[in-house]
Amino acid sequence: MTLLAQTHEEPLTSEYIAGSVNTHPVFIRRILGMLNKAGLVTSQAGVGGGWRLRKAPETITLLEVYRAVDENHLLSLHHRSPNPRCLIGGNIQSSLEGIFGEAELALEQVLHTRTIADVLNEVLQHAQARAN
Repeated sequence: MTLLAQTHEEPLTSEYIAGSVNTHPVFIRRILGMLNKAGLVTSQAGVGGGWRLRKAPETITLLEVYRAVDENHLLSLHHRSPNPRCLIGGNIQSSLEGIFGEAELALEQVLHTRTIADVLNEVLQHAQARAN
């Protein structure tokens, strides 16, 4: 999203984006599909086509991005149930669910206050500091 924000209206291919993040284009296309479904990006087919932001980077919060690509809870419990006869095992999940819920709420509150434009500005500041 930050790379798309930097290029403004110029569409970028999934191959180009994958090269930036050092991953496979198929993975990028899967993520871009989720972002497209959430109304955050759009694609243009054909020669010179690619992906662009659908909205101004100043209006896209990190919470929107997080929710678009979040497939599960950030913090999750073990996939197998602990021993219900154990004092700890029988009660740990209900205890941790509340704690994990609070932590996820705190994360979402922070992500709601930051935008893609904020991230782009920080990246550019880091790049300038490294160049000096």
